[in-house]
Amino acid sequence: MTAPDHLQTKAIHLKNSWTRHCNKILFMSSTANESFPAIGLDTQEGRDQLYWKTIRAFQYIYKHHFHEADWFLKADDDTYVVVDNLRWMLSNYTPDQPIYFGKRFKLFVKQGYMSGGAGYVLSKESLQRFIEGFHKGICSHKSAVEDLELGQCMENMGVIAGDTRDSEKRESFHPFTPDFHLFGHFPEDNAYYQYSYYPIIEVSLTHIFFC
Repeated sequence: MTAPDHLQTKAIHLKNSWTRHCNKILFMSSTANESFPAIGLDTQEGRDQLYWKTIRAFQYIYKHHFHEADWFLKADDDTYVVVDNLRWMLSNYTPDQPIYFGKRFKLFVKQGYMSGGAGYVLSKESLQRFIEGFHKGICSHKSAVEDLELGQCMENMGVIAGDTRDSEKRESFHPFTPDFHLFGHFPEDNAYYQYSYYPIIEVSLTHIFFC
């Protein structure tokens, strides 16, 4: 997901780095750009348009590319993904399971919902149900809060919010910048504590090694 002004400042770096490890990469924007290329979703720009962009992006993928993949990753143009790690995590699941993954928050939705900032992954079955949710009127665009609304739709359609922690209960999706997660200190009244579905594990920097 990107914007016309971000193609040469943000999206280009994703195009030349981690997205090369995907089977297929689509850049979605409010307007089309044939030279980049970026697909135009015919929306406005702004935070209040994020959910519309996501809805229309998934509708486009369902119409044109649904049978070309088993898993569908939505990420913004300031996100970095280690695709090999993502493939390893997804290898424990099958695309016909109604499940989706990301950084799980716990407020507002009973089973929790995935942070848009960390990106999220829908199985093939989950994408099918997302599209059906709007077709049947079970899901709707009630709010511009993209990740929360998508999470509510997932729950209404019986899609499970998956656990993306590793065998040592460490998170694998992170909604903020690396320096925030590495060097930030989270007081217990911090909103991140209040939102995070799983306990936040903080470690001493003496246990972190850089190569």
